[in-house]
Amino acid sequence: MAGVKSLFKDTAIYGMSSIIGRFLNWCLVPLYVYVFPTDEYGIVSYLYSFTAVALVVLNYGMETGFFRFANKSDDPNKVYTTSLLSVGFTSLLFMALATIFIAPLSEVLQLPMHKDYVWMLAIVVAIDAFSNLPFAYLRYKNRAIRFASIKMLNVGLNISLNLFFILACPWIDDNYPYLIGWFYQATGGADFGIGWIFVANFISSIVILLMLLPELCGVKYRFDGSLLRRMLSYSWPLLVLGVAGIMSQNMGQLIIPYLFDDQQAAHSMVGIYGANIKIAIVMVMFTQAFRYAYEPFIFAQNKGEDKSQSYCDAMKFFVIFGLLIFLGVMYFLPLLKHFVSEPYWEGLQVVPIMMMADLFFGIFFNLSLWYKLTDRTQWGMYFSLFGFVLMFGLNVWLVPMIGVPNGYIGSAWAAFISYFAMMLLSYFVGRRYYPLPYDLKRMGLYLALAVINFFLGEYVLNFPSMMWLTYILRVVLLLDYIVVVALLENVPLLSPLVKRLMSKVG
Repeated sequence: MAGVKSLFKDTAIYGMSSIIGRFLNWCLVPLYVYVFPTDEYGIVSYLYSFTAVALVVLNYGMETGFFRFANKSDDPNKVYTTSLLSVGFTSLLFMALATIFIAPLSEVLQLPMHKDYVWMLAIVVAIDAFSNLPFAYLRYKNRAIRFASIKMLNVGLNISLNLFFILACPWIDDNYPYLIGWFYQATGGADFGIGWIFVANFISSIVILLMLLPELCGVKYRFDGSLLRRMLSYSWPLLVLGVAGIMSQNMGQLIIPYLFDDQQAAHSMVGIYGANIKIAIVMVMFTQAFRYAYEPFIFAQNKGEDKSQSYCDAMKFFVIFGLLIFLGVMYFLPLLKHFVSEPYWEGLQVVPIMMMADLFFGIFFNLSLWYKLTDRTQWGMYFSLFGFVLMFGLNVWLVPMIGVPNGYIGSAWAAFISYFAMMLLSYFVGRRYYPLPYDLKRMGLYLALAVINFFLGEYVLNFPSMMWLTYILRVVLLLDYIVVVALLENVPLLSPLVKRLMSKVG
């Protein structure tokens, strides 16, 4: 249990940076949706979906490969520098190719008039892919505070630059144009529109790379070709897994523009869908924070004796907290919806679907330990390819069938079904190669309780004319879930307190 406590301590540190960072970035969404129309914001969501895919390609599983081989090696520094040099070379190559072929690349992305957007994001992707290795090194060294500090700096700088370019610069240009004219008017000023979002990202990525110089310059560089070949052999299935996984996560934004002739309507749907899944991103934040701590945890645990119970406890508590987050977001969705403007509210129905889908994906990630620890990473590739094909097919079928303007609902259900199927497949195959005694009954009970409480709060104890009463009842339902978990898991302090209160009531 001590290992699990350490895991969740690190998860809390990573989580604070991830959750606070994502929340602050999340707060930019109201700015974007109030300043830019749905079709323009759709372009932002569309391009960032492609950058997410490109980032996975340029990392090609080396992050996980580094953890695996660093924990097996007597010389983890050589593993780190070999990985760093490899990713550095491919990132520079990508930069060069993107610059040379920017015109045809923009055509493929259906944005021939916005080559500047595409080029800036290409450079950002290359820098961020390279930066992932120093960040992984910080996680390996258990330097969670430095990791979190740099991540928070990145977020703070990005937000500040967005506010400066989108809000401050137009005012300064109107009143004191001589202060910023040298760069603002030269790039088109306010007419540059969403381009300033990419400029802010471009600058912040460069600054963060500079902040990581101690992790880049403070090591003795050694390159081992044979080690790299072994790492690539281990990691290439993770590349396929990652590409299929990230394309699945962004399938809606990626595919909708290709399913409709009316590109303005398509980008509008992408904008509505992208804005609303930002609300559901709380689950993604939790999963990401857990992942930052989980990968170093499982490989470090694997050095010693059998840690099966630690893995099972980690899964159980992930499900507990994931369901708690689901209930919290859904109960207070009437308040959270104000993070986006009213034209985007028609897409709120995708929030519960996507939150459960993201929970299934988080469980799938937790289950991935069996093929990572047994060096059967090809299974992760198979699962992700299956999920990708299933999600692609469901999107092609459901999105046009639902049609304009709500076709994005089909994308949400496609994600739900695909992640659920991937989760089940990984579990049943994992029972053969690395069986673990997961407490399925207990986790199933918590899932059933959360689903029942959700429907009670959403459809039975929901009084639109008296929202104050609705919120009180929903808080009671949320406390009900927490109390049941505390009693069954014997949570220190809370569980005895609850038991004493219940005995007095009895």
